[in-house]
Amino acid sequence: MTSFQQLLTDLGNKSLSVLDRNIPKSAYVPLDLSVTNAALKEVDVSSASKLGEYINRHIAMNEGKVAYGGYLEKRGIYNRSDYFNQQNPETERNIHLGLDLWIAAETPIYAPLEGEVHSFQNNTNFGDYGPTIILKHIINTVEFYTLYGHLSLASIENLQIGDVFRKGEQIATLGDASINGDYAPHLHFQIIKDIQQYSGDYPGVASQKDVVFYQENCPDPNLLLRL
Repeated sequence: MTSFQQLLTDLGNKSLSVLDRNIPKSAYVPLDLSVTNAALKEVDVSSASKLGEYINRHIAMNEGKVAYGGYLEKRGIYNRSDYFNQQNPETERNIHLGLDLWIAAETPIYAPLEGEVHSFQNNTNFGDYGPTIILKHIINTVEFYTLYGHLSLASIENLQIGDVFRKGEQIATLGDASINGDYAPHLHFQIIKDIQQYSGDYPGVASQKDVVFYQENCPDPNLLLRL
């Protein structure tokens, strides 16, 4: 474990959340959207509504409120978009770098840690994040970032770079398929050690040839959330 991963693990001991803290962890249901999930062969994953129906059934069958998962998951869902699919197994981006939390549009999103707005924008490519916020955190002199994708437009309308959010303060709400890149409503939550030169955006899906770098730079968000 790296020193950065250890910091995240230590922070995760403090019961952090990006959703309503009153939702018990027992209500979070693991969800497999990988290419190895045979059940997805019967689902039109290119359709936000069809995929949403599948996810909602999965949540209901497991008596949950939120479906979660996806870190380093190889997914077929990105094949529908030229933005990810480059027709080359080495450069095609299909390995997911964040943790997805599948729940209804307009669900409030909260800062798990105190941070300031590093950047934000509406990423409008088909299959992209839609409205996105990136927070900068400095803890024990360590600087790092958290990214929140697939938000509502209202989430970024009155935002300013440098705005500070306290731990547990609402920062956004989730968008729907008309604005969030054409997905069933969910939050893409990602930790970023080095933001590089990005602003309002950062790769959330990697190719096989780049996954080692991104796995190091974007460690498992579950180190913080402990789902």
